[in-house]
Amino acid sequence: MAERDRPLRLGGRTFGEGEFALMAIVNRTPDSFFDRGATYATEAAYEAIDKAVADGADLVDIGGVKAGYGEPVSEAEELRRTVDFVAGIRSRHPGLVISVDTYRSGVARQVAEAGADLINDTWAGADPEVAGAAAEFGAGLVCSHVGGLSPRTDPHRMAYDDVVADVIRTTTALADRAVAAGVRPDGILIDPTHDFGKNTLQSLELTRRLDELAATGWPVLVAVSNKDFIGETLELPPGQRGNGTLAALSVSAWLGARVFRVHDVPAARQALDMIAVLRGTGQPAGTRRSLA
Repeated sequence: MAERDRPLRLGGRTFGEGEFALMAIVNRTPDSFFDRGATYATEAAYEAIDKAVADGADLVDIGGVKAGYGEPVSEAEELRRTVDFVAGIRSRHPGLVISVDTYRSGVARQVAEAGADLINDTWAGADPEVAGAAAEFGAGLVCSHVGGLSPRTDPHRMAYDDVVADVIRTTTALADRAVAAGVRPDGILIDPTHDFGKNTLQSLELTRRLDELAATGWPVLVAVSNKDFIGETLELPPGQRGNGTLAALSVSAWLGARVFRVHDVPAARQALDMIAVLRGTGQPAGTRRSLA
């Protein structure tokens, strides 16, 4: 086993090699591209968390700022949307792994203090103090790739000699930097960050070559759920990309991804359970056919 092929430890959970972890998305934003604010209200967000847990989610990822273009959100407003909510989830679901999607170290520090187990920095260390904030409270960290873009910036004519090589170089360097900042090595994931700083062809290339990211030894997170590269490939709007999402998730799982950020937890759980059995890391729920 390679030095970095280690179990992934987040909060009180340890995910071993070959074990898939499912991350449910709950956005505390009024302008999410997918749900258009369905979980912006506090009680609706708590209900979404309860349902995700019942449906088989291992983690929940809380976002307080829309990833792409939109109304500016101050740090104070992001804190208002996330900190007390994280504390409430921790009280409501003591054993649940809580992730917060933020690129601001001030937010990372306060949500980690409130009980977050993972900081999902989807903007590739734009604020270099995020890693230190995660380290201070023993939280894990997602190291992502955005091709040098600033937060909340959409890609335009992004070009790479080899997009996969660029992703590997960037994410592993960020992972090494996180370790140097004091983040636990077994709490670090790398994320190719589909669509961020990439066009559809580049996101497709990343998906079909995901085994190269897995070969780094760092656990790989994929966040492909309802993304534009699926929509453009199939010419479908966000609400109709479920089947394409499951196809991309299944390929990613087969090629070595370990954590999956999704909107539809039950469908993803079934797909990942099937992939685990096909890969030989899981067992069928029943094997009665032609044996009775």
